[in-house]
Amino acid sequence: MTTMRRFCCNDLLRFTAVNLDHLTETFNMSFYMTYLARWPDYFHVALAPGNRIMGYIMGKVEGQGESWHGHVTAVTVAPEFRRQQLAKKLMNLLENISDNNYNAYFVDLFVRASNAPAIKMYEKLGYVIYRRVLRYYSGEEDGLDMRKALSRDVEKKSVIPLKRPITPDELEVMKNREDKRFHESTHLLYTFCVVCFFLVSLIFMLSVYVKGAIFNGLPFKLEI
Repeated sequence: MTTMRRFCCNDLLRFTAVNLDHLTETFNMSFYMTYLARWPDYFHVALAPGNRIMGYIMGKVEGQGESWHGHVTAVTVAPEFRRQQLAKKLMNLLENISDNNYNAYFVDLFVRASNAPAIKMYEKLGYVIYRRVLRYYSGEEDGLDMRKALSRDVEKKSVIPLKRPITPDELEVMKNREDKRFHESTHLLYTFCVVCFFLVSLIFMLSVYVKGAIFNGLPFKLEI
Protein backbone atom coordinates (compact mmCIF):
# COMPACT_ATOMS: atom_id res chain seq x y z
CA MET A 1 0.00 0.00 0.00
CA THR A 2 1.36 3.40 -0.99
CA THR A 3 1.18 6.35 1.38
CA MET A 4 1.72 9.94 0.30
CA ARG A 5 2.60 12.79 2.61
CA ARG A 6 4.50 16.04 2.63
CA PHE A 7 8.26 15.78 2.39
CA CYS A 8 10.10 16.60 5.64
CA CYS A 9 13.68 17.42 6.56
CA ASN A 10 14.43 13.87 7.75
CA ASP A 11 13.62 12.54 4.28
CA LEU A 12 16.63 14.41 2.90
CA LEU A 13 18.87 11.98 4.77
CA ARG A 14 17.43 8.87 3.17
CA PHE A 15 16.24 9.59 -0.35
CA THR A 16 19.64 9.12 -2.01
CA ALA A 17 18.68 5.76 -3.55
CA VAL A 18 15.80 7.39 -5.41
CA ASN A 19 18.20 9.86 -7.02
CA LEU A 20 20.61 7.27 -8.43
CA ASP A 21 18.95 7.38 -11.86
CA HIS A 22 21.26 9.34 -14.18
CA LEU A 23 18.26 11.11 -15.74
CA THR A 24 17.09 12.46 -12.39
CA GLU A 25 18.13 16.06 -11.81
CA THR A 26 19.72 16.43 -8.38
CA PHE A 27 20.51 19.54 -6.38
CA ASN A 28 22.45 20.61 -3.31
CA MET A 29 20.97 20.44 0.17
CA SER A 30 20.23 24.17 0.42
CA PHE A 31 18.14 23.94 -2.78
CA TYR A 32 15.88 21.26 -1.28
CA MET A 33 15.64 23.17 2.00
CA THR A 34 14.54 26.30 0.13
CA TYR A 35 11.69 24.39 -1.50
CA LEU A 36 10.67 22.89 1.84
CA ALA A 37 10.52 26.35 3.37
CA ARG A 38 8.83 28.24 0.53
CA TRP A 39 6.58 25.65 -1.13
CA PRO A 40 6.00 22.84 1.41
CA ASP A 41 2.68 21.80 -0.14
CA TYR A 42 4.47 21.23 -3.48
CA PHE A 43 6.96 18.77 -1.99
CA HIS A 44 5.57 15.26 -1.45
CA VAL A 45 6.99 11.80 -0.93
CA ALA A 46 5.49 8.37 -1.63
CA LEU A 47 6.17 5.68 0.95
CA ALA A 48 5.97 1.88 0.81
CA PRO A 49 5.23 -0.31 3.85
CA GLY A 50 8.14 -0.06 6.23
CA ASN A 51 8.45 3.65 5.52
CA ARG A 52 10.63 3.07 2.43
CA ILE A 53 10.79 5.99 0.02
CA MET A 54 9.32 4.99 -3.34
CA GLY A 55 9.54 8.37 -5.04
CA TYR A 56 8.95 12.07 -4.60
CA ILE A 57 7.89 15.20 -6.40
CA MET A 58 8.96 18.77 -5.76
CA GLY A 59 7.72 21.94 -7.38
CA LYS A 60 6.58 25.49 -6.87
CA VAL A 61 4.05 28.07 -8.01
CA GLU A 62 5.29 31.14 -9.83
CA GLY A 63 4.61 33.66 -12.60
CA GLN A 64 2.43 36.72 -12.98
CA GLY A 65 -1.00 37.28 -14.51
CA GLU A 66 -1.87 34.63 -17.09
CA SER A 67 1.60 33.13 -16.59
CA TRP A 68 0.69 32.16 -13.02
CA HIS A 69 1.44 28.43 -12.96
CA GLY A 70 2.61 25.40 -11.09
CA HIS A 71 6.05 24.09 -11.96
CA VAL A 72 7.41 20.55 -11.61
CA THR A 73 11.03 20.92 -10.55
CA ALA A 74 11.68 17.20 -10.12
CA VAL A 75 9.71 13.96 -10.06
CA THR A 76 11.35 10.58 -9.72
CA VAL A 77 10.55 7.02 -8.68
CA ALA A 78 12.99 4.42 -7.37
CA PRO A 79 13.72 1.69 -9.99
CA GLU A 80 12.09 -1.12 -7.98
CA PHE A 81 8.81 0.80 -7.75
CA ARG A 82 8.40 1.78 -11.38
CA ARG A 83 5.61 0.63 -13.71
CA GLN A 84 3.08 1.11 -10.91
CA GLN A 85 1.80 4.50 -12.17
CA LEU A 86 3.38 6.14 -9.14
CA ALA A 87 4.77 9.02 -11.21
CA LYS A 88 1.26 9.63 -12.56
CA LYS A 89 -0.13 9.81 -9.01
CA LEU A 90 2.56 12.26 -7.95
CA MET A 91 1.96 14.43 -11.01
CA ASN A 92 -1.81 14.39 -10.44
CA LEU A 93 -1.22 15.50 -6.87
CA LEU A 94 0.83 18.52 -7.93
CA GLU A 95 -1.68 19.40 -10.66
CA ASN A 96 -4.58 19.30 -8.20
CA ILE A 97 -2.71 21.54 -5.76
CA SER A 98 -1.96 24.02 -8.56
CA ASP A 99 -5.55 23.94 -9.80
CA ASN A 100 -7.54 23.89 -6.57
CA ASN A 101 -5.28 25.62 -4.05
CA TYR A 102 -3.57 28.23 -6.22
CA ASN A 103 -5.96 28.67 -9.18
CA ALA A 104 -3.05 28.43 -11.63
CA TYR A 105 -3.48 28.60 -15.39
CA PHE A 106 -1.21 25.66 -16.19
CA VAL A 107 1.52 23.33 -14.97
CA ASP A 108 4.86 23.17 -16.74
CA LEU A 109 8.09 21.21 -16.56
CA PHE A 110 11.39 20.88 -18.37
CA VAL A 111 12.72 17.59 -19.69
CA ARG A 112 15.82 16.62 -21.63
CA ALA A 113 15.11 16.26 -25.34
CA SER A 114 16.83 12.85 -25.26
CA ASN A 115 14.65 11.47 -22.43
CA ALA A 116 12.12 9.74 -24.68
CA PRO A 117 10.46 7.59 -21.95
CA ALA A 118 9.75 10.65 -19.78
CA ILE A 119 8.43 12.66 -22.74
CA LYS A 120 6.11 9.80 -23.69
CA MET A 121 4.83 9.56 -20.10
CA TYR A 122 4.16 13.30 -19.89
CA GLU A 123 2.30 13.22 -23.20
CA LYS A 124 0.07 10.44 -21.86
CA LEU A 125 -0.69 12.68 -18.89
CA GLY A 126 -1.87 15.44 -21.23
CA TYR A 127 1.26 17.56 -21.55
CA VAL A 128 2.31 19.10 -24.85
CA ILE A 129 5.65 20.49 -25.98
CA TYR A 130 5.23 24.24 -25.65
CA ARG A 131 8.76 25.22 -26.74
CA ARG A 132 12.30 23.95 -27.15
CA VAL A 133 15.03 25.73 -25.20
CA LEU A 134 18.41 25.35 -26.89
CA ARG A 135 21.33 24.19 -24.72
CA TYR A 136 19.20 24.34 -21.59
CA TYR A 137 20.99 21.46 -19.85
CA SER A 138 24.64 20.79 -19.17
CA GLY A 139 26.38 19.11 -22.06
CA GLU A 140 24.71 21.52 -24.48
CA GLU A 141 21.54 19.42 -24.53
CA ASP A 142 18.24 21.04 -25.47
CA GLY A 143 15.37 21.12 -23.01
CA LEU A 144 11.67 20.78 -23.82
CA ASP A 145 9.25 23.00 -21.94
CA MET A 146 6.07 20.92 -21.63
CA ARG A 147 2.76 22.29 -20.40
CA LYS A 148 -0.68 21.16 -19.37
CA ALA A 149 -3.57 23.65 -19.16
CA LEU A 150 -5.65 23.68 -15.98
CA SER A 151 -9.33 24.53 -15.53
CA ARG A 152 -8.70 28.28 -15.23
CA ASP A 153 -7.30 28.39 -18.77
CA VAL A 154 -10.60 27.67 -20.48
CA GLU A 155 -9.32 28.55 -23.96
CA LYS A 156 -6.02 26.69 -23.38
CA LYS A 157 -4.01 29.67 -24.60
CA SER A 158 -1.12 28.75 -22.31
CA VAL A 159 -0.32 25.59 -24.29
CA ILE A 160 -0.26 27.00 -27.83
CA PRO A 161 3.26 25.99 -28.99
CA LEU A 162 5.86 28.56 -29.96
CA LYS A 163 6.90 28.39 -33.60
CA ARG A 164 10.66 28.46 -33.04
CA PRO A 165 13.21 27.35 -30.44
CA ILE A 166 14.54 29.89 -27.96
CA THR A 167 17.79 30.26 -26.04
CA PRO A 168 18.15 30.32 -22.23
CA ASP A 169 18.82 34.06 -22.48
CA GLU A 170 15.55 34.58 -24.36
CA LEU A 171 13.76 32.49 -21.74
CA GLU A 172 15.02 34.83 -19.02
CA VAL A 173 14.09 37.93 -21.04
CA MET A 174 10.55 36.59 -21.55
CA LYS A 175 10.18 35.96 -17.83
CA ASN A 176 11.41 39.46 -16.98
CA ARG A 177 9.05 40.96 -19.56
CA GLU A 178 6.08 39.12 -18.06
CA ASP A 179 7.05 40.32 -14.58
CA LYS A 180 7.35 43.92 -15.83
CA ARG A 181 3.92 43.81 -17.50
CA PHE A 182 2.38 42.46 -14.33
CA HIS A 183 3.95 45.13 -12.12
CA GLU A 184 2.86 47.88 -14.55
CA SER A 185 -0.73 46.62 -14.59
CA THR A 186 -0.67 46.30 -10.80
CA HIS A 187 0.56 49.90 -10.48
CA LEU A 188 -2.26 51.13 -12.75
CA LEU A 189 -4.81 49.18 -10.73
CA TYR A 190 -3.43 50.63 -7.49
CA THR A 191 -3.61 54.18 -8.89
CA PHE A 192 -7.18 53.60 -10.06
CA CYS A 193 -8.18 52.32 -6.61
CA VAL A 194 -6.60 55.34 -4.89
CA VAL A 195 -8.46 57.75 -7.19
CA CYS A 196 -11.75 55.90 -6.64
CA PHE A 197 -11.22 55.98 -2.88
CA PHE A 198 -10.54 59.72 -3.00
CA LEU A 199 -13.68 60.39 -5.07
CA VAL A 200 -15.87 58.22 -2.85
CA SER A 201 -14.51 59.97 0.24
CA LEU A 202 -15.15 63.39 -1.31
CA ILE A 203 -18.72 62.45 -2.27
CA PHE A 204 -19.33 61.09 1.22
CA MET A 205 -18.07 64.28 2.90
CA LEU A 206 -20.18 66.44 0.59
CA SER A 207 -23.28 64.37 1.31
CA VAL A 208 -22.69 64.67 5.06
CA TYR A 209 -22.24 68.44 4.73
CA VAL A 210 -25.40 68.84 2.64
CA LYS A 211 -27.49 66.70 5.00
CA GLY A 212 -26.18 68.64 7.99
CA ALA A 213 -26.98 71.97 6.38
CA ILE A 214 -30.51 70.88 5.50
CA PHE A 215 -31.12 69.38 8.95
CA ASN A 216 -30.03 72.59 10.69
CA GLY A 217 -32.05 74.77 8.35
CA LEU A 218 -28.96 76.57 7.12
CA PRO A 219 -28.86 78.15 3.69
CA PHE A 220 -26.88 75.96 1.38
CA LYS A 221 -25.07 77.08 -1.71
CA LEU A 222 -22.53 74.96 -3.51
CA GLU A 223 -20.06 76.95 -5.53
CA ILE A 224 -17.69 75.31 -7.97
